[in-house]
Amino acid sequence: MTSKLHLSLLTALLVTLFCPVAFCNDGPSDHETEETNAASGINEVQKGILRIALIQSIPELDQTVNLEMGERYCRRAKAMGADIAVFPEMYSLGYFTKVDFDNPKAVSKWKEMALSTESPFVMHFQKLAKDLDMAIVITYLEDRQGRLRNTATLFDRNGKNVITYSKVHTCAFFPMEGSIEPGDDFYVAELDTRLGPVKTGIMICYDREFPESARILMLKGAELILTPNACGLDSLRISQFQVRAWENCLVTAMANYAAKQGNGRSCAYNADGKEIMIADSNEGVFTADIDIEKVRQIRKRTVWSNAWRRPKKYKDLISTDVAEPFLREDAFGRPYDRTNQ
Repeated sequence: MTSKLHLSLLTALLVTLFCPVAFCNDGPSDHETEETNAASGINEVQKGILRIALIQSIPELDQTVNLEMGERYCRRAKAMGADIAVFPEMYSLGYFTKVDFDNPKAVSKWKEMALSTESPFVMHFQKLAKDLDMAIVITYLEDRQGRLRNTATLFDRNGKNVITYSKVHTCAFFPMEGSIEPGDDFYVAELDTRLGPVKTGIMICYDREFPESARILMLKGAELILTPNACGLDSLRISQFQVRAWENCLVTAMANYAAKQGNGRSCAYNADGKEIMIADSNEGVFTADIDIEKVRQIRKRTVWSNAWRRPKKYKDLISTDVAEPFLREDAFGRPYDRTNQ
């Protein structure tokens, strides 16, 4: 009996050290999770470390299923010692779930699945954040008085809504995102954590392709940028997260969909541009450990970020002028008018 127990403990430890933390849609029970983590020590977090859980999920076009599965992900993240859990983009119905945008009935049904920030689905994660003493970034197709948005809400560990951000750089060249409106601005808030306040911002997927997104978050004081994502990530796109971290001297942490809907590779980079972690393509929960005091020391010494900028020279960056070869039409053949966005 004793030898079997020792073997079980050794197996759990080896899995923790060498295998990605993943589980199927059914997930482990809370009791099983607690026992496994107690045996392996997976939930132990070093002093001064902020742990971010990046959730690589495979959701369905069913909010009830996604709510239940999302709670299991969050409970697993908490059992792993996470301070923050981040879902991929538009988790409420799955960014890559099949909707035929040539079928008016299918589009109408899709629009009916949009949620308000105060909806039972979103507020379930508000309560869960408070119950677990863990911040949660939950993502969803938002219904804002009949207008649709691609939205993420960050609830702090007390269940307080500290940021509700809607994607600014919508992929209007796709029918789905061509059907929604862009967000209004980028936001930074002081996120209450067990290590004290951490200045945190959010950008969503395509936002990262524009240096302005991370730059304005940095200018608003962000030390940490959380990014729900939904796309295939090649080496160039991965490097964007590294460069955004390095040039703005902050931490970037991104959660993407697992294989079958994305290709995983959720990642995090430190304020000096060094890789903290990068996941494989499997479904599961992957963690990134951030030494926030080390980040702040890097920021004090850096020659990047806002240290040596010359903003008076940058007026053309906010020009709305555009000419060939960059004139575009959206997915519905409408000229893209950046002055109305």
